[in-house]
Amino acid sequence: MIRILALILTIGGMISLIIGVLGVFGNNLVALSPWALTILGSIFFIAGVSMLKYRKDEPIINE
Repeated sequence: MIRILALILTIGGMISLIIGVLGVFGNNLVALSPWALTILGSIFFIAGVSMLKYRKDEPIINE
């Protein structure tokens, strides 16, 4: 479950970061502030990558 959430955070952060950086340095593709997208994208991307790196899913063993 943690791995799925980390994957969603990482992919969402990458998309938001790409759109935000494109908005800062070029064409603004959405109506939101590009700086807000860049900051939130970097936060979500770092959080997702660190969750993938340091947290492991433990299998549930029923005896």
